[in-house]
Amino acid sequence: MTFRDLVRRTRNVGFLPDGANPDAGIILGARAIRGLGDGFVSVLIPVRLAQLGFGESAVGAIASATLFGSAMVTLAAGMLAGRVGVRRMLLAAGLVMAASGIGFASFTEFWFLFGIAFIGTLNPTAGDVSVFLPVEQSALPDTAPPRARTALFARYRMVGSLAAAIGALLAGLPYWLEDWIGLSITTLVALMFVLYAGLGLIVFARYRRLSDYHSKPKATRPLVESKAIVYRLTALFALDSFASGFVVQSMLALWLAERHGFSVATTGVIFFWLGLLNAFSQLLASPLAERFGLVNVMVFTHLPANIFLILAPFMPTAGLALTMLALRSLFSSMDAPARASYVMAVVPEAERAAASSITNAPRGLAQSFSPAIAGWLLGLTSFGIPLVIGGSLKAIYDLLLWSGFRALKPPEEAE
Repeated sequence: MTFRDLVRRTRNVGFLPDGANPDAGIILGARAIRGLGDGFVSVLIPVRLAQLGFGESAVGAIASATLFGSAMVTLAAGMLAGRVGVRRMLLAAGLVMAASGIGFASFTEFWFLFGIAFIGTLNPTAGDVSVFLPVEQSALPDTAPPRARTALFARYRMVGSLAAAIGALLAGLPYWLEDWIGLSITTLVALMFVLYAGLGLIVFARYRRLSDYHSKPKATRPLVESKAIVYRLTALFALDSFASGFVVQSMLALWLAERHGFSVATTGVIFFWLGLLNAFSQLLASPLAERFGLVNVMVFTHLPANIFLILAPFMPTAGLALTMLALRSLFSSMDAPARASYVMAVVPEAERAAASSITNAPRGLAQSFSPAIAGWLLGLTSFGIPLVIGGSLKAIYDLLLWSGFRALKPPEEAE
């Protein structure tokens, strides 16, 4: 299969893969709405905190609090989803999203903001590390046949990344409206968090349309057959997430401002284009996985991305640094749908909810520590040490994943 064949196959598919039911469309649509909010919030969190008089260390601490809190709630949500029903869990999460936006727009004291970041859904990464993730991820395989599983996860990731890219572009909206409306820039930035709250209510309304299948509790069990596999994968995913925490979008925005002097509006445009590369590249995950296997896609698309990330701080000009970040975005997320599909494939159906929760929660927990370290490092020097550390650790993760799981194939590949 040539690269042209891969591109043709991604171009000719519909929005949903063959066999997917309407619930898949509801989940993907909600993911897009959440991604839009995550996109501008990830850029505006450091802006909001700077306007309130907080420095780099405070930005890192708030970013860490969002990730640490999300990890705790993610673990609980994945375990409870089978007992109370997917629909009920997602409706509750939509209300928490709305409350998070209102709280961050209303309070100005650090510890109040820290608490909101910890218990809410605010996301400094523009990716998905929230309470929604394990619930949606465990539900998606039930909305399509096994042959369409990777393609469905690819679309789930793609719509989220694309929406986050558009959201990053919207981060410049307060600066564009400042002269038109007559409100202060501080007020306009706060109103963007109110907009985030409104998106949470839209997500709530959308999840009310899920079918009765997802409304009823399902019998679940803890990990039994897949315990060893899931724990090994969890440890590796936690290493990857700890590394990702050094380069969450809020930290990258801070680095671009300090190292290259980019404004918030310019940074939003940059993240928009990087997000587009990230989003559309994920559609290649499914045909690549069919040709080369899920583990190969996870490793050999991710490793080059980390090399580009390491090189970015060493570039002598802003243009070359952005080129490295663009190349990184082109390759960095093809592994994500393959990873989600792989976890759901190698565990029994009855253990999917628990597996999704356990593999995702420690990832968020591990990622919660590194933004605070990154903020401290950026306070010492604008060189970009967090990018070098993050890229190096992620490359180590790739090599460990390859050595440990290349022989464990999902059922469709084993056949």
